[in-house]
Formats: sequence, structure tokens, C-alpha cells
Amino acid sequence: MCGRYASTRSRQDLTQLFQATDWLPDEKLAPSWNVAPTDDVYAILERAGREEGDEVRRELRSLRWGLVPSWAKDPKIGARMINARVETVHEKPAYRRAFVKRRCLLPADGFYEWEPLKDEATGKTRKQPYFIHSTDGQVMALAGLYEYWRDSDIENDDDPAAWLITCTIITTEATDAAGRVHPRMPLALTPDHYDTWLDPHHQDTDDLRALLTQPAGGLLNARPVSTAVNNVRNNGPHLLDEAT
Repeated sequence: MCGRYASTRSRQDLTQLFQATDWLPDEKLAPSWNVAPTDDVYAILERAGREEGDEVRRELRSLRWGLVPSWAKDPKIGARMINARVETVHEKPAYRRAFVKRRCLLPADGFYEWEPLKDEATGKTRKQPYFIHSTDGQVMALAGLYEYWRDSDIENDDDPAAWLITCTIITTEATDAAGRVHPRMPLALTPDHYDTWLDPHHQDTDDLRALLTQPAGGLLNARPVSTAVNNVRNNGPHLLDEAT
């Protein structure tokens, strides 16, 4: 699974990197070296306007991590839906509609996974966190889905508070350095697949699934980091320092 990641790029950097043309001024997020479930995160997505024939525009938006299906009675369900497995994402009721129409990219500097290690002296098992990132230091574009949830307690559809927009990260079998730490990892797309993945008019399930291949070998590094990352209240660049 992917339960923690780092996302520190500025809004200006991300709009340039992903060629986004639209964003909301009040959706400015601080850098985070310890993004956790239910946090607000940056996402790249494409949407058309409300009128027929409106242009599709690429947006940088702030979404809450943990997908809440439109039919959910309680938005708290999102805390349990931070990941969607690539093997079944196209058919699970919570994700299949978003997979066809509402796909996004979640920019990340890298992600964390934990390896169980046995202390030979005590016989106890502890979990060693690792930070896993691209070997070239480039931003990772994690494949994701987003969904709208309507708060029935608010009458006016045009009230921003009436809508909760949430997202999930698609995971796959781990490869490279990540595979030595944990069996699952977030699925990152390459730039040549961004346009097809984000296009809301591209709704062929087989074509979309073909984009979600395992990452090529040799592209990831993993380094042990301090257990300080285990606490969601801890944040800062020191979390990425290699543990000694």
C-alpha cells in the first residue's frame, strides 16, 4: 500500500511541470514531507466546463486524500480508501466510475514504506521506514482517481461547502528497490502517458488499463530514514535524511 509520501513542490513548479492552466488562489498548500491520509494534497486533473462543447482544461487542485464514493453515507469512509489496487480498480464499485471519468495525477517527491526487521538481541520485530524515490530526483506522478461527494445537509449546490472532492492512489506490485522493502507500491506514470490518463473523454477501460504497467526496472532508490516519520505530526526536510 501507500500510506505516506512527500510532496514539497510549489504550486508554480507543479503548474509548469504538468502544464496546468487553471488553479484556485485559495488552494495553496504548504510543502509536506509527511503527507498522511485525510490530508489535503495537490492533484492534476482535466475537466470540461458545464456547457456542452466547453474546452477541457488542465487544473491543479487541492483534494483530500481518501476517496469518498458519491453514494457513501458518511465521508469518514475515505480514511479507509486511500489506495486502489490496479488489479481490480476498474471493477470495484467504489472506484469503477471514477476510473472511467475522473482520473488524476498526484505529484510526489517520493513515498515511504516500512520493512519489518527482527532485533536479534530481543527477538522483537520493529518496522524500519524507507524513503523511496526516483533515481533522477524528478517528481513522481502517482496515478490516482478523484470523486465528488455531496453533503446533503447543505441545500445550495453552488455552495463550495456542499461538495467534498477526494482522491485515492492506485497501487501495484512493487519492483526495484521498493520490492525489497514492501510488496506493494504506488503506480507512477511516465510523461508520455499523462495526456491519455487525464483526458476525461478517453473512457476505454482496456486502453486505460494498458497505461498502468509496472514501473521499468532500475528507476527507484530506497534509503532508510528515521522513525520520526511514523508520527504524522512530524514534518520537515529532516525526515528524508538517511538513518545511520
